[in-house]
Amino acid sequence: MPNPPPAPGYAELHCLSNFSFQRGASTAKELFERARRLGYRALAITDECTLAGIVRAYEASRELELPLIVGAEFNLVDGPRFVLLVEDADGYANLCRLITHARRAAEKGEYRLTREDLAAHPRAGLLALLLPDSRQHRFPLPLEGGGQGGGGPDREVGAEESAASTRKSDATRQRGHPHPNPPPSRGRGKSTGQGMKPASTSATAADATTTTAARTSTSRSSSSVSTPADIPTRADAEWLHSLFPQRCWLALELHRGPHDAETTAAMRELSVQAAIPLVACGDVHMHVRRRKALQDTLVAIRLGVPVAAAGYALWPNGERHLRRREDLARQYPADALAESERIAARCRFSLADLRYEYPRELVPQGLGAEAHLRELTEQGLRWRFPLGATAKVRAQVEHELALIAELGYESYFLTVHDIVRYARTQSILCQGRGSAANSAVCYALGITEVDPARMSMLFERFISKERNEPPDIDVDFEHERREEVIQYIYRKYGRQRAALAATVICYRPRSAVRDVGKALGLSLDQLDQVTRALGWWDEAADIGQRLREAGFDPESALIRRLLALSRELLDFPRHLSQHVGGFVISEHPLHELVPVENAAMPDRTVIQWDKDDLDTLGLLKVDCLALGMLTCLHRAFDLLHAHRGLHLTPATVPPEDAETYAMIQRADTLGVFQIESRAQMAMLPRLKPANYYDLVIEVAIVRPGPIQGKMVHPYLRRRQGLEPVTYPSEALREVFGRTLGVPIFQEQVMQLAIVAAGFTPGEADHLRRSMAAWKRRGGLEHFEARILDGMRERGYAGEFAAQVFEQIKGFGSYGFPESHAASFALLVYVSCWLKCHEPAVFACALLNSLPMGFYQPSQIIQDLQRHGVQVRPVDVTHSAWHCTLETEASDSLALRLGYCLLQGISADAAGRIVAARIERPYTDVQDLVDRAALNRFERTRLAEGGALRTLAGHRHRAHWAVAGAESLPAVLDGSAIPEQRVPLRPPTTAENVFGDYARYGFSLERHPLALVRASLRERRALSAQQLGELADGSTARTAGLVTVRQRPGTASGVTFVTLEDETGVVNLVIWLALAQRQRRVLIESTLLAVDGELQVADGVRHLVARRLHDWSGLLEGLDARSRDFH
Repeated sequence: MPNPPPAPGYAELHCLSNFSFQRGASTAKELFERARRLGYRALAITDECTLAGIVRAYEASRELELPLIVGAEFNLVDGPRFVLLVEDADGYANLCRLITHARRAAEKGEYRLTREDLAAHPRAGLLALLLPDSRQHRFPLPLEGGGQGGGGPDREVGAEESAASTRKSDATRQRGHPHPNPPPSRGRGKSTGQGMKPASTSATAADATTTTAARTSTSRSSSSVSTPADIPTRADAEWLHSLFPQRCWLALELHRGPHDAETTAAMRELSVQAAIPLVACGDVHMHVRRRKALQDTLVAIRLGVPVAAAGYALWPNGERHLRRREDLARQYPADALAESERIAARCRFSLADLRYEYPRELVPQGLGAEAHLRELTEQGLRWRFPLGATAKVRAQVEHELALIAELGYESYFLTVHDIVRYARTQSILCQGRGSAANSAVCYALGITEVDPARMSMLFERFISKERNEPPDIDVDFEHERREEVIQYIYRKYGRQRAALAATVICYRPRSAVRDVGKALGLSLDQLDQVTRALGWWDEAADIGQRLREAGFDPESALIRRLLALSRELLDFPRHLSQHVGGFVISEHPLHELVPVENAAMPDRTVIQWDKDDLDTLGLLKVDCLALGMLTCLHRAFDLLHAHRGLHLTPATVPPEDAETYAMIQRADTLGVFQIESRAQMAMLPRLKPANYYDLVIEVAIVRPGPIQGKMVHPYLRRRQGLEPVTYPSEALREVFGRTLGVPIFQEQVMQLAIVAAGFTPGEADHLRRSMAAWKRRGGLEHFEARILDGMRERGYAGEFAAQVFEQIKGFGSYGFPESHAASFALLVYVSCWLKCHEPAVFACALLNSLPMGFYQPSQIIQDLQRHGVQVRPVDVTHSAWHCTLETEASDSLALRLGYCLLQGISADAAGRIVAARIERPYTDVQDLVDRAALNRFERTRLAEGGALRTLAGHRHRAHWAVAGAESLPAVLDGSAIPEQRVPLRPPTTAENVFGDYARYGFSLERHPLALVRASLRERRALSAQQLGELADGSTARTAGLVTVRQRPGTASGVTFVTLEDETGVVNLVIWLALAQRQRRVLIESTLLAVDGELQVADGVRHLVARRLHDWSGLLEGLDARSRDFH
């Protein structure tokens, strides 16, 4: 037999990744792996009006050594569909501008582009491919009759019907709809997770079907060949060609349809008539055919309809995948395939060619950036060190300035300094963190409060000669005032040069099951049952078991399909959101570097790349983050000034206070910064922090990195003297000296690689970045041999080298940098000092700064009462919106609760109440209603919350009073008839407690467990106080309200639960097997009872659960909620 002819060369020029949200069914990595296996010459990623996934495609292209062509697909409001491919750097900038224009002209997640926009836009360096009218664009829902029967895409449409539909389409546009059939992605911002309403989608489908037929009738009448309806019109082809002369092609896309031959002939004829060459394209939506089911599901999710009802919105086959070149040769003309290679050869642009410049306008005229940064640093050193900086600090400053100047990062540090300077002038508390932030230069510039003399800082962690990437400085601001800083950045640099980075929101198990379930036709009740069955901690492997527990049969065909598709959909991007505060700022217009679009929040703009993309390409990012504890500290300092006359800042709080450290060692840290969690509280009595650096270690050691790297217990044993402190070499003594020979920080791992394995500082930083990413996509494997061999060559034992590498992998989960820990430790100490010496001040500031941290108001208030501080209820004659402090006769402070804790009362209503009260005190409820202009809802909420006790008495009297309070017209002033006081039964204690929980989530009268203590004793349940008197190893039963459930990813499936009763709290440890066996009791109980074994060690006690009981029925109707963390 003769040998088959060689497969033709081919480059795919029209391919969507899963960043064409809910259209593409494959990742860029999967697409590039498949394309390389098939021998493609290049692969274009042309997601619809977005470059959100292009950096991931670039990474896959580099890894697999297959050229990437940058492009995007567009669907004009009043014109055809087309693809633009980037030929050179000018073309890339013009594509970014065009995408930005289209996105900024519409709401978040949508875009709008017209013929006029495209014609007015710079188009140099761009190649255009005119696309056929896609079936999915023309038939988003089935026609009348449903299914794939009835009128199909090739049915004849009469002139009368065409004209009528065209008129209807025009009317639709005039009503404000940008297009009779908007492309699927335009609604993605709103349809994601919610779906569009089927009724409106059906109307769109009808309009689109008939309008497309009308548009193609002209082409049909002038052609001798009976053509399918998706052939572009000659007018569209000539118009696009006029905009892209010699740079325009007709995309021939064949998918084994019944009209492929006619389509080829019609496209060939159009090519001759319009003098535009043909090129073969695949309209690829997935890398392999078997993803067709997922692609259908994505279409249904996008349109908000079940797959069974999607009709012609679904492709008729699975041919829109990357096909073998031999198959393409049998389907496409040879010249069309060859043309794809010629186009690919013209597209020479690479993302590696991007050049980014930092803003430079902060440098005064006549000065260079280097000189200006040195001048500001010298000023800062004189401010920080009035008596002169030490030789060590001076040497560190000179080293840092030299490195900054060598790499040209002066503008970056000047930018951060300017932002921090603005915040300080506005009295906004802020604190920088990160290795660069905690440098001596940043201390002098006021970016951080951490004195470099107290730290051993590896400046090369973020700045090194071996790589030309910008440093990373995080600056935390008060969370309620950060928006002022954000708007300052926009004002300073303009929206053309500053925007927030994006965050990619991906499918997790619960959202994947919910959206796939909708697409498969599950009812709303079934979907609710499914999603309730999935816990916050569940992973993909748990889904089947959770569905079985919810009453579904995992072996049924429908549920098997649900599970399979949900697992495929996991980690797919759903939509772009905004980064929590990462700003990208550029010297030149940002939209020439990356597309910019509108954010969901007003007055915000977002680039289409996330943090990882920026790291890959080396773009400057300044993190302006929100930190609730800074808000709390600012409020606490204001309260101290008002009530104690003290003027304090984080830098002037008395350092190294013995009483503060004694409180920390007792784990009396509820509500403070960072060390308030269950795990931290369990560590404090063992670690016994006695100085600032101990707090640095405490902040960092209870993290996934040290825990998974098995570093916690060796450090504790050495600290307690149970194990000798040893060092493998004298060189490593300097590296690990302050952590007793155990690596705890990322910087130590980097220093170890430098000292013990021969890495350069830049290579060590590459190791750090790989540690941060390996859990997601691997990347540490190629370091293993280098580390092991390097350490052996320098005389270290192979066993020690292997142990070090396992610790490095532990840091891959989440290793906390020493520089971050140092910044946080300062805030830890300040918050602890306030709690220790001024508990009322700290609690008041904390309550006014919620939500933040692990705890709800109930826990904070109970803790304050245990410290002997009086807490007073909300009262209309005393309370303000925020909680306030009231001075008692003994000069001690009492806490008055504010309206912010009373559900249903707005800040506006509270403001009216306070303003009228300042004029003169209220005399009764009617006076309150009249002068504060309270509506029926507001006064009812005040009565339910017990806030009218001074004016009306108990709750029943308050309800009676507000029921009779009416605002009379002016003409009837003074005509109210006094009513006789009606005797009303006062509410019981239980009624008051339940009422308080309904409105506040807590009660100052009694704890709910005190109401049922007799019943608990009958069931042999001990209180938290009684449990505290038992010895280690005792078996016991206890019960309490569930306040916190936490299942850390590092705890091998262990769930930590905190129970609360009237005497204190009990900490539970629930092993994975028990949690799975009694899952519903664990996650649904309000009042949870536990049989278990008490474990006591080093002052830490917890109950290891053996059996769980749901006793919520004892407090039926109580509105008590827990906080659950993953």
